[in-house]
Amino acid sequence: MQNTKSTIQTTFVDEQLDANAAITLVSTSPVKRIRLWDLPTRIFHWALVTLVSVAIISGEIGGEWMGLHAKAGLAIIGLITFRLIWGIVGSTYARFTHFAPTVPKLRAYFKGQWKGVGHNPLGALSVFALLALLAAQATTGLFSNDDIDFFGPLFNLVDQSMSDRLTGFHQLFAKVLFVLLAVHVVAIIFYVLIKKDNLVKPMITGWKEVTEGKSAVKGGIIAFSVTLFISLTVVYAVSDFTVHDILSLLR
Repeated sequence: MQNTKSTIQTTFVDEQLDANAAITLVSTSPVKRIRLWDLPTRIFHWALVTLVSVAIISGEIGGEWMGLHAKAGLAIIGLITFRLIWGIVGSTYARFTHFAPTVPKLRAYFKGQWKGVGHNPLGALSVFALLALLAAQATTGLFSNDDIDFFGPLFNLVDQSMSDRLTGFHQLFAKVLFVLLAVHVVAIIFYVLIKKDNLVKPMITGWKEVTEGKSAVKGGIIAFSVTLFISLTVVYAVSDFTVHDILSLLR
């Protein structure tokens, strides 16, 4: 009986020591500083925040502000084009293949078992949703009208009924965008205040302190230059000036 009691006590002590050792190992894990977000990704992010804000405000005011609204929309198309390409040729953590929210990743995240650097699986879903919605929002805006004096740069390529239909979608997408943006902001606040993980600072400085992970690589000047050129070409191609030129040549 005494031996059994002694064995139980020894086992309990061993488990406590193992638990304390694990806690000590985690708490003393070396923290290192890695380059998380490259400069193009950070510029894209804050430029998109600015332009979406301008587009929302100018669209709500309407009237003579619609000219600014249209310019912001064209710039957003350029930014979305840039991000879609940069998600393929950019640096490590900017690539879609790195943070694509697969089912195993999502399952691990909801179980509290996901470990990684960059966008977590749930955040990745938000990124893809916002990119898709903004792409649809800006594209429908190219064909929209306000029944007064505003016409999107590609308005002449569709008939009035189609333009009206696309304008309806444009307005509907705007409401969905408000919801996604609100969720996005709340999630950031939650991570900063509750989880003590500042998601904003790395998007400003590019650097993040982590216990695991390596600095981003690739996404050099050639990849950036090609991506920027294609993005500017897309904006030029859908601008009012180019469409009018094409229509003039076809007549």
